[in-house]
Amino acid sequence: MEARREPAVDLLRSLVRVPSVTEDEGAVQRLVEREMVRRGLDVDRWEATEEELAPHADEVGEGLLPKGRPNLLGTRRGTGSGRSLLLNAHVDTVEVGDRDAWSVEPFGGDLVGDALYGRGSCDMKGGLATFLIALDVLDDLGVRLRGDVKLAATVGEEDGGHGALSTVLRGHRADAVVISEPTRLALVPAQGGSLVFRLSVPGLAAHAAARDSGVSAFERFLPLYDALLDLEEERNASLSHPLYAGVENKVPINVGRVRAGNWASTVPESLVAEVRAGLLPGESVGEFKRLLEGRLRAVSEEDDWLAENPPELVYFGGQFSPAEVRSDAPILSALAGAHRAATGRSPAVEGVPYGSDMRHFVRTGGMDCVMYGAGDVRLAHAPDEHVSIAELLAAVATYAHLITDWCGAEGL
Repeated sequence: MEARREPAVDLLRSLVRVPSVTEDEGAVQRLVEREMVRRGLDVDRWEATEEELAPHADEVGEGLLPKGRPNLLGTRRGTGSGRSLLLNAHVDTVEVGDRDAWSVEPFGGDLVGDALYGRGSCDMKGGLATFLIALDVLDDLGVRLRGDVKLAATVGEEDGGHGALSTVLRGHRADAVVISEPTRLALVPAQGGSLVFRLSVPGLAAHAAARDSGVSAFERFLPLYDALLDLEEERNASLSHPLYAGVENKVPINVGRVRAGNWASTVPESLVAEVRAGLLPGESVGEFKRLLEGRLRAVSEEDDWLAENPPELVYFGGQFSPAEVRSDAPILSALAGAHRAATGRSPAVEGVPYGSDMRHFVRTGGMDCVMYGAGDVRLAHAPDEHVSIAELLAAVATYAHLITDWCGAEGL
């Protein structure tokens, strides 16, 4: 695979250098489409519509979709009689954040030793590059596949995954799906779920000099915050899943944003907190909502002010349902075998606590889907995001073995 190092670096660098923060993926998709066409893939290009997504608003959120956000699916047709495989990678990224926290240009694609830096390098343009380079490897070897290989480059994963969902709703199917999320080359057959909600806590404004005549929304929020932390602790102690035994916080609850008050000399009359809560595979989003609402209601009823002025709880954005595939799914053994052939070692098999597009392929598409890819998710969304080139090349080798073994090849 060392001969593929320079092409892999060049391709990933070109992808990183085209910013593609979610809702602005059009430019990078033009580049991806050229790469697909250059490899002889038949390309389907389309944009998701609000009408098709409306019945799935709980999963991907609702509201207007900006134009110019195409999804792409390139197909390499097989000669027939082989199994089909869909390879998926999302092209959107999160914002850069504080540029002063970066030691390199976020869209420079700098190569430092074994690592290529830049927003999206790990999550997950590196994964898209490995799929494309794996197809190049098969071309170099003259491999003629029996089954179809489909490469989906989708948008909007970071804000609900409507691109992957639209791919399924458009009718694109395969005998199995692999998503190249950064898993450190671990095999991931289970993803956690999550939902986000907004908690609005009322108060009563007063001059700070007469603070006791008002009601601080901030102070009334504190017992609600403590209740959320207690709920997280209780759930971690009571819930279990064999693939999450090594995860310390399996179902994290994170208060990511808080806005309160409007002036230092005024008792805050309102507070709005935005929260993300995690779920394990096998859990129901609806049951968790009832548990959460009951816990917050019980705390409010113990407070004289909140009992008369209850907080408002609103769910917003996409809700990432948990998903997993059965332990005997053929794609699991096939991918494990491909990893062994490429690296000489068996892969770790893990569950992850975050949500991903995997759920759309499993829950809506009814397809076996697993995640496997180069990179460490702990570097995703962070300053100095980067990915190891050595891991990328190992992933390329694994995908080349997988595609050949899964789809079948003429003369092999």
